[in-house]
Amino acid sequence: MIRNLDVGNKGENVATEYLLQNGYTIIERNWRYKHWEIDIICSRNKKLHFVEVKTRTNKKFGNPEESINESKMNALKKGAEMYLLQNEQWTLIQFDVVAITMNKEIIEEIFFIEDVFF
Repeated sequence: MIRNLDVGNKGENVATEYLLQNGYTIIERNWRYKHWEIDIICSRNKKLHFVEVKTRTNKKFGNPEESINESKMNALKKGAEMYLLQNEQWTLIQFDVVAITMNKEIIEEIFFIEDVFF
């Protein structure tokens, strides 16, 4: 059985590869400031993307993207604010989600949701 941490790490690796294959440049992975964390910070076409990655090994409790609640999105927003204070060159930003469904070690679905809010 795969541990949650292993599933999360595998999902972030898959998401990173997906983004690279789709023309994004990875700037940071697992960027932290105090208690806020952003899974992936990347860029494409002069726009900075803050990406939340959610990975599930089954759909017993719904799709991975359904587990992203208001509290998580607010934390992502706060983390993004702190990142932007330290990296003022970015004027265009966007929040995205990569939702990954796996069955054991096999990727069943990658669902990329662009511009999720704001």
